Amino acid sequence: MAEDRAVGAPERLHPYFLLTGLGTSLRGMLGAYAAIAYLAVTGRLRYAVIGAGLLILFSAIGLFLYWRRFEYRVGATEIRIDSGIVSRTHRSIPYDRIQDVDITQGPLSRMLGLARVKFETGGSAGGNQEEGVLQAIPLARAEELRQLVRSRRSASAAAAEPDSIEESEPVYAMAPPRLILAGVFNFSLALFAGLFGVFQFFGDILGFDPFSRVFWIRLLAASAPLQAFLMTHQVVAVIGGLILLALIGVASGIVRSVLRDYGFRLDRIESGLRRRRGLLTRTDVSLPVKRVQAAIIGSGPVRDGFGFGELKLQNLARDEKQGDHVVAPLAGEAEVDHILGEIGWRPLARGADWRPISQAYVWTLAVGLSPFILLALLMALAAAATAWSPPADLGEMVDESLGAMLITSLIFLTIMIVGITVRWLAWRRSAYALDGDRILVKGGWWKRRIVILPLAKIQSIDIQESFVSRWFGISSMQFGVAGGSGFSAHNIPALPRETARKFRTELIVSMP
Repeated sequence: MAEDRAVGAPERLHPYFLLTGLGTSLRGMLGAYAAIAYLAVTGRLRYAVIGAGLLILFSAIGLFLYWRRFEYRVGATEIRIDSGIVSRTHRSIPYDRIQDVDITQGPLSRMLGLARVKFETGGSAGGNQEEGVLQAIPLARAEELRQLVRSRRSASAAAAEPDSIEESEPVYAMAPPRLILAGVFNFSLALFAGLFGVFQFFGDILGFDPFSRVFWIRLLAASAPLQAFLMTHQVVAVIGGLILLALIGVASGIVRSVLRDYGFRLDRIESGLRRRRGLLTRTDVSLPVKRVQAAIIGSGPVRDGFGFGELKLQNLARDEKQGDHVVAPLAGEAEVDHILGEIGWRPLARGADWRPISQAYVWTLAVGLSPFILLALLMALAAAATAWSPPADLGEMVDESLGAMLITSLIFLTIMIVGITVRWLAWRRSAYALDGDRILVKGGWWKRRIVILPLAKIQSIDIQESFVSRWFGISSMQFGVAGGSGFSAHNIPALPRETARKFRTELIVSMP
């Protein structure tokens, strides 16, 4: 009893969690959806409806049992979370181990005045399991917990952060014109991928599938004037289709950016930075400075030409199940330098002593693709030779197959040549530099990025070689950094073997 009083009275999630959590519970049953879709497509609609009803029923029962068995207690020195239906987990999180408290609100949660609270601790970094999460509590209670944690997590923080942060000048913010511009740069055709998947599952039920060749043949056959116009103005039709495709891609990018980054605001707080963003789902995340492991400036050929980039901070805390936090979706050089200065980092050195990587970076890919290139060439030559001088017993069906094989092989050959060309362009931009107490690594052509990696944050340095790279006498250096699951590995590719070993020694000597 004394222990219970020490950790506070038990509290539950809000009863509305039974409503807000149902969608999340249903999204985790992809296998059941596939079975229901199969029953519907094969004409067994009755069984599909029954299966959908049972799925909702079992999800609701499981959600109710989870809600009934979940409790949390707010004590003098810790927060305790008790969860589990059959196997119980009693988790204690001391205040001095909580780095900060993140608050997230989805569309339904905002309507109901609820919030999802996540306690950021060192134990939750880099893992798949979230150490402390309250899925649905009143927003006012969430703010109280955040203030309580900030006031008790260290002896120096005698009071909570002031609420006047809204009146201060933000470190970075996105006005509507900048938000729209960011959406234009985030050109996306993901809408077509989603529609393709929908019509693959439900095209037969809906009675039409615009991704099917038969659909367009029937459409043109039913409209003689349209067919005549397209045949007469084929070039105009192709140009119009490309323009429509571009407009849809731009519109998709703008919608995605507005939904994700509407109201984007980055503020300086006592522990580091505070980021808020989102139109439908509103997130409020804190990034303690001492947990930042690296900075990544991402860009592309178009954005780079306009002088813009995206700044991410690799953090021990996890953002949307990754270790990277976007702190500036679209920023100029001066804005990037300003944000880095707010966390106590030097601006990116414009005159750094960049060292190039080996041109074998290109040749290793070419050697790896050479068997496929040779196969595509042989297929194309065989199809062309057969089509040029076909045997007498070949019919029209075989001729069409040869034509399809020729086109397919040429497409694959083109893709591989484009891949090697892009690798060559990336090689021209790839370099590394030792900038005092940190490493700078840049690379990529279509997805360009510059990594700022302090030596003090490096946990390990690996020199790696493959069968092909050994043939060319090159190695890659990979840097182990805590909380890096949200990024591809930080590495310098294609260094001459001796250069890699000497640079590793140089880094080890320079490490604090």
